[in-house]
Formats: sequence, C-alpha cells, structure tokens
Amino acid sequence: MHVVIMGCGRVGSSLASELERAGHSVSIIDQSREAFRRLGPDFKGTTVTGVGFDRDILCEAGIEGADAFAAVSNGDNSNILAARVAREMFGVEKVIARIYDPGRAEIYQRLGIPTVATVLWTTDQILRNLIPEGSRSEWRDASAKIQLVQVHLHRDWHGLRILLLDELTKARVAFITRQGAGMVPDQHTVLQDGDIVHVMVAFEDIAEVEAFLEVSPGNER
Repeated sequence: MHVVIMGCGRVGSSLASELERAGHSVSIIDQSREAFRRLGPDFKGTTVTGVGFDRDILCEAGIEGADAFAAVSNGDNSNILAARVAREMFGVEKVIARIYDPGRAEIYQRLGIPTVATVLWTTDQILRNLIPEGSRSEWRDASAKIQLVQVHLHRDWHGLRILLLDELTKARVAFITRQGAGMVPDQHTVLQDGDIVHVMVAFEDIAEVEAFLEVSPGNER
C-alpha cells in the first residue's frame, strides 16, 4: 500500500523506514529539506518539501492514491489539520495524528481521527514502573467507555487460573505479559509471580475491578 507521512523527525523517519522495509511505498513531507537526511541513503521513497496540509503538496506526495496517512510533525495543530484534510478532502480511510496535548487527543478521537497522545502514553508508561499498584490505561475507544488497562493483582492470585478474572469480575482478560513476551491465555493458563495482566473493562467498572483484584481472592473461587 502507499503511505504518506507528514513530518520527517525521529518518529516520521523511523516510520518511513519500517514501512518501506515491509514492502510498502512511502512519501514523506517536511518543511525542511535537511530533515530528509534522517532517512539515510537506502530510502527509495518520495520526499516532498513543503507544508503537510497544503493540497498541492499532498497531491505531489501521492495523497490521491494513498491508503494511509500519518501526521507526526512536532505541532499538534498542523497534525490535526493535515489529518482532517487527508480524511475529509481526499477520503483517505486510515489516518492517524500524533498529539502532545492529551485533552485534544481525546476530542479528536471522538471525532473519528485516531491519535497518539505522546505525553499521556509516556506518563502512563513511567507510572506503571514507578507505582505498580492500581490500574493504568493503555488504550481507550473513541467514546472513552471501554478501556484496556494493566491491573495490579494481590499475590494470592498467583497459582490460580487466569480466566477466574473473567468469571469473578466485570473485566475480560485481553492478554498477559510474561518474562517480557505477550501471550493470550487459555483455560489452562495459571497466573505466575511477575505476570503483567491486561484486561478490557468498561470505564465505570474500573474502580470495582481494581478493588476486587487488589485483595486476596479468599475462598470465593
């Protein structure tokens, strides 16, 4: 497929290289011609110097035949504007924008523009390592009603079947991380010390699920 990227910083250049390595055609836009040096000598895609939300610049980058568009410059306003132009003017179905302000990110998610809120994601990642208790949001749907969260379990859950969480709470286990590798559990999977558990849960039920999992399951099982 053909992907147009706006922004040739560290994220944009890395994204372009990975996409090209995977066999996709790539065009990348940046206001600074010097930025394209980050792509390296092996990059075979198209580089376009200009403003990423300008219609003519986008056309030069092949937006009319693009399957996807990623706005990853260092400006929230530019990224959102470019994402909206790509979707609303050119009809690109797969559009994503990098956003630094998490408040704005949620607004645009609800408008149907997928966003990556850099600051919010980084903060959550650090908190999960500094303060493991409780849950940390990893993903939420556009309406913010459903969330993927990493939950903290009382040590007495170790040795029990992980799908007991499905049976005893309003959460559903999505996957676990064990020794650095992700895995989808089945009915035979038993929780081990060190497992990181990720569950899908309605926002309104998070507090209840947290409270249940942070204490010993006792004899309720």
